Amino acid sequence: MSSVSQRCLCCVKYLMFVFNLIFWLGGCGLFGVGVWLSFTQAEFSSLPLSFPSLSAANLLLVAGGITMVTGFLGCLGALKEQRCLLFMFFVILLLLVLTEVTLGLVIHIFHDKLDSKAQEELKEGMKKYTSEPGLKKSWDNVQKMFKCCGVTNRTDWYDVMNGTLPSSCCSVGMEQCVDGWSEPCYQKARQWLLTNIPSVLVFGVCIGVVQILALVFSMLMYCQILCAEKHLD
Repeated sequence: MSSVSQRCLCCVKYLMFVFNLIFWLGGCGLFGVGVWLSFTQAEFSSLPLSFPSLSAANLLLVAGGITMVTGFLGCLGALKEQRCLLFMFFVILLLLVLTEVTLGLVIHIFHDKLDSKAQEELKEGMKKYTSEPGLKKSWDNVQKMFKCCGVTNRTDWYDVMNGTLPSSCCSVGMEQCVDGWSEPCYQKARQWLLTNIPSVLVFGVCIGVVQILALVFSMLMYCQILCAEKHLD
């Protein structure tokens, strides 16, 4: 292999390693935010996963875990200069990018339908409020924390509570709640989520750019190693 080819391969190798290290650190960040969100929402753990903050926490944990594993494979492939590892990394990363794009499009296109389905699931779960202590505690914690009542309206409770409202729909200390909080819990929790983690969205876009660059460099490195092996033969 010529000295020029060696220098090019070395340059691509270290650039790919740097991008994958950033990618791996990004995965750690996403996973960390997911863990933080899971702990902060632990009081709501008995609610269905369609509750905005719970679904976001699980999504971040899965995305962070996959990103960490993929980034590690990329770093290892770059350092070892192994075609097998590089090809595996390229395929996994390509599938990951395609999945993210598809998921983003599905959420954007079917946004209203997904919201409606999530709200219906939460309303269905409310029916077990009086029979499941864990679910009751979760709903009470949600309503006290966000100062909200019901999924889409406080009237959601009327079928469950025989025309009355749970005490958690009102200010602390009131034994019987007559006129509860006016804001719905689904929208309030969603608003809280969007307010508290906007930086995660920007961070996600940055990770997406790093993914594209890592794809390009992995393909370049794979082609250079392949050419070098052919020259040696």
